[in-house]
Amino acid sequence: MPGPRPHKLFALLLLLTQWLAACSMGQIVARSSVSILDGGVDAMNRETDLALAATAMPANLKLMEGLIVEDPANDELPVYAAQGFYGYTFGFVELADPARAAALYRRGFDYARRVLERQGLALDLLNSPPDRLRQAVARLGRKSVPALFWAASCWAKEIDLNRDDPARIAQLASTEILMHRVLELQPDYYYGSPYLYYGVYYGGRAPMFGGDYDRSAQNFDRARAVTQGRLLIVDVLQAEYLERQRLDRQRFHELLTRVLTTPQGVFPEMALVNQIARERARWLLGKEEDWF
Repeated sequence: MPGPRPHKLFALLLLLTQWLAACSMGQIVARSSVSILDGGVDAMNRETDLALAATAMPANLKLMEGLIVEDPANDELPVYAAQGFYGYTFGFVELADPARAAALYRRGFDYARRVLERQGLALDLLNSPPDRLRQAVARLGRKSVPALFWAASCWAKEIDLNRDDPARIAQLASTEILMHRVLELQPDYYYGSPYLYYGVYYGGRAPMFGGDYDRSAQNFDRARAVTQGRLLIVDVLQAEYLERQRLDRQRFHELLTRVLTTPQGVFPEMALVNQIARERARWLLGKEEDWF
């Protein structure tokens, strides 16, 4: 078979040379690292040793931040960072150091927000009126689901850790606008986590402050159905937010006990999250006498 004609080969080499000239070596490495990060995230999700995960995750997060510095226009890397900061903070920081956790959740939110701005959310996300924010978010499509989800999740957790700040609490409705768009576009995203968000959103407040226990329970049930009950954090968050709020001690205890008695290996794709759920269940059961 004859090879490429000389003029076509020259044109190809010219295009390649222009591309290499436009990209720094750091950008090339950053862009080629995305597929490796996919494998790294999958491996971390399957980790069952909490001490190993707690040690490894900070280094991975700093690696992601370094790659973002090298390729600041990349939309995938900041979403990975937002997800990573959420997971690390929830799993290993929040209970021990709430102030540090709030700052880390904000960092994750800022990474996801950066992506949303590049994808068309051209407004001040923190200070825009709800109606204007809703209109802007409605123009985002399915490709924005990961950034919307992790922005809303990190933002809501930061607010949850600053419940004594009225200005932060006032922003909670804005996190719901972001998550509602996720619910419209991909309700089963990340194993049904949009439903999990709404379980907490409606269950963590008394009805006089916007809570709705029935809607909370319905959303926890929907989240549980996506994985046939294999994602144990659903039971943990239902106990922590809904059952604690409505003072149902029996249900609180039942849910957390079920988490602790569920065998390991029930959901290998999310083994780390399930291990974190077990640790959080033990911590919550230690608070049972104080709360009820």
